[in-house]
Amino acid sequence: MRPSSQPKRAAALAAAERQFLATGYESVTMDSIAQESGVAKQTLYSHFGSKRDLFLEIVRAQTESASASVLEPAPRFPDASRARDGLHELLVAQLGAVLAPRILALRRLVIGELRRSPELAAALYELGPRRAILALTAVVTELDAAGVIRADDAERAATQLNWLVMGEPINRAMLLGDAAALAPELIPAHVDAALDTFFAAYGAAERARP
Repeated sequence: MRPSSQPKRAAALAAAERQFLATGYESVTMDSIAQESGVAKQTLYSHFGSKRDLFLEIVRAQTESASASVLEPAPRFPDASRARDGLHELLVAQLGAVLAPRILALRRLVIGELRRSPELAAALYELGPRRAILALTAVVTELDAAGVIRADDAERAATQLNWLVMGEPINRAMLLGDAAALAPELIPAHVDAALDTFFAAYGAAERARP
């Protein structure tokens, strides 16, 4: 895309995202996006192809941005003595990113479109939850090699830790609304409790017991 087109593209994406999240997918039209953004409808089709492709780009961009804010650079804990502190910091940041109202609204909208557009959910899953699991699997593998934990199946251990942290807060916020989401000041204690359970199950000293 020519540099001169970038401001138009950004304006269109911003207007589309605001409308999608405010009123849902079906009620938004390329005409309404064009009117709010000041970008001609013909230009929208030239840039994005269709309303659904535009929405898919928003899903990809927002999910990837939220993941990158936590997972780039890739988390690593070379100092084994600070492994728990490092995991705590990573998981607090991850849960905070997932509970952001903008991301919760996007998830709800994508779930609502699952039957008609499964590719939206697939993109969100791969760039969000799946990416987080793979990054945490690399951390678990590293900590296992360092003797901090004992995990015969690193991905399974990473998945269990991820959902000890994410499960209840995400379900609560997704189903009961943003007002029911875990307050930011309570996230560290919630993560601490999850790590207590994880290290009780996978800590090297615990696994060494007969």
